[in-house]
Amino acid sequence: MVTPDTPMYVISVAAELAGMHPQTLRQYDRLGLVTPGRTRGRGRRYSPRDIATLREVQRLSQEEGVNLAGIKRILELEAEVRRLQEQVERLRAIAEPGRRVFTAGPEGEVVAVPRGRRPQRTVTGGALVLWRPPRP
Repeated sequence: MVTPDTPMYVISVAAELAGMHPQTLRQYDRLGLVTPGRTRGRGRRYSPRDIATLREVQRLSQEEGVNLAGIKRILELEAEVRRLQEQVERLRAIAEPGRRVFTAGPEGEVVAVPRGRRPQRTVTGGALVLWRPPRP
């Protein structure tokens, strides 16, 4: 099954689809702006999402005048926002308003705890933080 993250385009095709020179793609890879998949022989393979990112890098650079360091930071922040949105959606999926208590697990992950039960302490000290959704 092909997904937006499936590495499928060789560098020459990816460069053409993004409207860039292949050397530009190599430079962006070295800078960490776009990290394509790799074949066993270490050849780059770009996904449709990589192509979209390359186009966004080009737009930010040419139309907005953002330098590459700024673009890298923008891409990192956008990835963090996506990660946090996914986490919120996961929490919403397991939360029943007024029914669950959440705490932090040993690795900092969010753990649902049945109401009326305390989580087992795995570390000495610490705090239990309760979050109650606002009532409509």
